[in-house]
Amino acid sequence: MELIEVKLGALARLQKIHSQIDRIRQIRGGLPEEVNDLEDEIEGLKTRVDRIQVEIDELKAEISKRNQVIKESQASIKKYEGQQKNVKNNREFEALNKEIELASLEVLTSERRIKILTEQIQEKMKMQEQTNSNLQERSQDLVDKKSELDLIVSETEAEEKKLLDEAKIAATKMEDRVLVAFEKIRRNMRNGLSVVSTDRGACGGCFAIIPPQRQAEIRQKKKIIVCENCGRILVDRSFFDEPVADVTI
Repeated sequence: MELIEVKLGALARLQKIHSQIDRIRQIRGGLPEEVNDLEDEIEGLKTRVDRIQVEIDELKAEISKRNQVIKESQASIKKYEGQQKNVKNNREFEALNKEIELASLEVLTSERRIKILTEQIQEKMKMQEQTNSNLQERSQDLVDKKSELDLIVSETEAEEKKLLDEAKIAATKMEDRVLVAFEKIRRNMRNGLSVVSTDRGACGGCFAIIPPQRQAEIRQKKKIIVCENCGRILVDRSFFDEPVADVTI
């Protein structure tokens, strides 16, 4: 077997290993990303619940202050009314009356403010309840998605590990320049195929028609040929139909 044919066979073998790994990961689909997204969403919901609680606590604290103002103002009113009974002239009476009016206004203002704050608390509590409901739903979704992912991983991780080990071994036995070219093409292809066979006179990757002369050269296995349309390495179908020896190139 000539050196070029050996290289083509080794490239096809590495591609077959990676294609098997890709198929395993496709079974998982977008589950890993969905799990990560759910975890991020849940953290966001938890943060929102905590933030709403802080806002509720602040509103309650302001209500407490307003209630204290009312208590103090009512005590002042009672005191001023008592002092009015002992005044010596109208001037003192009117001064105390003015204080009573101011204290009464403070009571009224605080009561109105408490009403507004109470309504705000009720609204915040509704928001918190809805957020907690969403949090519970998304938490259950996360449990379900993780269970689904764990099941798939448990069913495929042994096979994936074996294939990854095979890919590492195969990669160490290839020339760096060959491996770099293989990986570069693979990264640029959405389906991960950097080495493909011909299919009915067309590239097995992009399906562009291959000229007859090129097809003949591919069958001869005497040179590395790249698809002029997509840049993939083209090899004879026999490399994918038959086991390929594990060799160093």
